[in-house]
Amino acid sequence: MSRRWTARLALATGLAALVVLVVFGGLASLLLMAVGWAGLVLTAAGGWWMLTHTGWIRVLAGLLVVGAPLAVLLLYSAAGLLWVVLVSLALWALAVAAGSAALAEDAQGMPEHAAGTAERPFLIMNPRSGGGKVEKFRLAERARALGAEVVVLDPARHQDVAELARQAVEGGADLLGVAGGDGTQALVAAVAVEHDIPFMVISAGTRNHFAMDLGLDRQDPSRCLEALTDGVELHVDLGYIHEGEPADGNTGRVFVNSASFGVYAEVVQSPAYRDDKAGTILEMLPDLLTHGSGSQLSVRADALVLDAPQAVLVSNNPYQKGDSAGLGRRERLDSGRLGVLGVEVSSAAEAAGLLLHGRQGRGLTAVTAREVVVDADASAIPVGVDGEALVLSTPVHCSIASGVLRVRVPRHRPGVPRAAPPMDWRRVRRLALTMGRTAAGHGAA
Repeated sequence: MSRRWTARLALATGLAALVVLVVFGGLASLLLMAVGWAGLVLTAAGGWWMLTHTGWIRVLAGLLVVGAPLAVLLLYSAAGLLWVVLVSLALWALAVAAGSAALAEDAQGMPEHAAGTAERPFLIMNPRSGGGKVEKFRLAERARALGAEVVVLDPARHQDVAELARQAVEGGADLLGVAGGDGTQALVAAVAVEHDIPFMVISAGTRNHFAMDLGLDRQDPSRCLEALTDGVELHVDLGYIHEGEPADGNTGRVFVNSASFGVYAEVVQSPAYRDDKAGTILEMLPDLLTHGSGSQLSVRADALVLDAPQAVLVSNNPYQKGDSAGLGRRERLDSGRLGVLGVEVSSAAEAAGLLLHGRQGRGLTAVTAREVVVDADASAIPVGVDGEALVLSTPVHCSIASGVLRVRVPRHRPGVPRAAPPMDWRRVRRLALTMGRTAAGHGAA
C-alpha cells in the first residue's frame, strides 16, 4: 500500500473511531470519555500512593489501582456500551498504526560504510550471559570455524575483559567483539576506540538494548557472526561518564546505552536487591520518592537545570519520543547528542498527569544535550551504568563522542531500525491530501 493510502487509512479509521462513539453512544459517548479519563486519573493516583506509602494506605491504594479500571468496565457494560468502547479503541489503534507506518518512510537509517576483511578477529564470550546463549547457539565453535580467535570467560573467576582485549590488540588482533551483556560490550568497545579498530556485537545478553538499536537479530545471536564474512560498518557514538572534576576530552568509563541516577540507582545498590527485587523496591521507594532518604540531585544538561529530580536517565543518543517511558529504542546512534530524561513527581495529581500526557506531562523532562553534569548533596552517589551498579564521586560528568566507534554488523540484518517520527496527525493529514493533489496534477499533465 502506498504512503498516500496508508495515511488516508489512518485518517479514515481515526474518524471512524469517533463516529462509532457518537452514533452508537449518542450523548452518552461524552459520559463514556469522562468516565474513562476519571478511571485513568484514579489509577495513576492510586499507583502513586501505593509507591509512596506503606501499611494500610498502600493496601487501599492497591485496591484503587485494581478497582478503578474494573469499575469503569462495569459501568460501560451496565450501560450496554462496552462493545462500542472496544470497537472505538480498536479503530483508534489501527489509525495510530497506519499513521506511524505512513510517517516511517521519512525516517533515515544510519549510513553504512564499506568494511574490509578482518584477518585476526578476536572475540570474548561470556557463557553466563542470556541464560547460556553462547553454548545454546554454539557461538564459540561457529566463530572459530570462521577464523576468529575466541576466549570463553571462566564463570568461576573474575577476568578483566578490557585487559584481555588490549592484550589481543598487542598480539595483532584487528577486530574486537563481545558475546555478552551491554556492560561487557561497553568495556571492550572502549578498547576498540583506543586502537581505532572495528568492534563487533554478538547479541548473547539478556536484553541486548545496544544490539537491538543496531538492528541485530536478538533471537539468534549466531547471525551476528555473518559480520565476519559479509559485513558493513556503522560509525556510532559513545557516551562517557567521569567522576569528580571534569577532564579534557572524552575520558572515564564508556556507556553504550545509559547511565541512571536517583531512585533506580539507589535501589540496585541495596544488598537485599539481588535476593528480593520486588520486596526491596517496595520497601525503599516511599522514602526515595518523597526525598526522605537518598541523595538530592541537581542536574545541568547544557543550559537546562533540574533541581531535585527523583530519577534521571542519561542515554547515548535519545530514545524515541513516541515512547512515553522513553525506554523503547533509539532511532539513531549517531546524532551526537545525549538523551536526558528527568522525573520529578511530587503528588498524585502529577503522577496522573504523567500517565495521561506522557512526555508532555509536568513531571517528565525530556531533552538532548552534549554534556550533562549531575551533582548532589553527597560526596558520592550510586549510578547504574549499562546495568552495572557503581558509586561515583560528585559531580558526575556525562559527555558524548560522535562517531568514534566503528561497529561491524552483518550487511543483511533482520531488525534494521526504521523508527517512525513522533506521531503527528497534521503531517498525516497533509501527506494524505497533498500527495493526492500532486498525483492528480501529474495525471492532468
